[in-house]
Amino acid sequence: MTLPVADAGGDPGASTGLEPVVRESTPSLIARTLRRAISDGTFPPGTQLGEAGLARSLGVSRGPLREAMQRLTQEGLLVSHRNRGLFVADLSPEAVQDMYLLRTTVETAALDRVLDLGLGAQTADALDAAVDVMAGLADEPRSAAMVAADLDFHHALVEAARSPRLSRVHETVLVETSMCLHAMRSTYTDAQARLTEHRAIADAVRAADPAPARTLLVEHMRDGLARVLGSGAAT
Repeated sequence: MTLPVADAGGDPGASTGLEPVVRESTPSLIARTLRRAISDGTFPPGTQLGEAGLARSLGVSRGPLREAMQRLTQEGLLVSHRNRGLFVADLSPEAVQDMYLLRTTVETAALDRVLDLGLGAQTADALDAAVDVMAGLADEPRSAAMVAADLDFHHALVEAARSPRLSRVHETVLVETSMCLHAMRSTYTDAQARLTEHRAIADAVRAADPAPARTLLVEHMRDGLARVLGSGAAT
């Protein structure tokens, strides 16, 4: 194999086309770990996060832990109660409604862009793959794995739009989305309704017909909102 030849200027890596290696800071790694724990329900809404206990569990000092927790506070995932400490944010009805408003706006915009770009078929393949995973979990309709597959479906839709900004905004609500999906798990007595809704959206995307696809996606969001509010998780 012939290696790239260095420029005459002397930088041997200048012509390799390699991306710089980015090392995450300790606070970033801690924030990601805590974000995941909130997302998967390890720390449910309303849970108090004690600094000393978390530092011991994570094997980190309090300085970077405080910085990480401050980041999650800025993201709205943690809230500070005066003289009490930091808590995982509750799913209030207003917060849930606002989150679903943002999700609906982002995902319908992604859907419109996918179809405008003529990417319906390949996007539908990715969506169908997520539904296939969900179908394989039909005997576990309330499982964390089913929640993860549900999230993968919506993530695939937004990523297919090839819009970094839409993806970035969507990423900010994925944790809250996961919290809502975990909260509504008890409302699914079987997997059929969930599979039917998602498969119908994938089919409409494959057909590249914007109006039905958008209608199905919006109705799916409305159903999700109703399930969260009806589950009593949002208080």
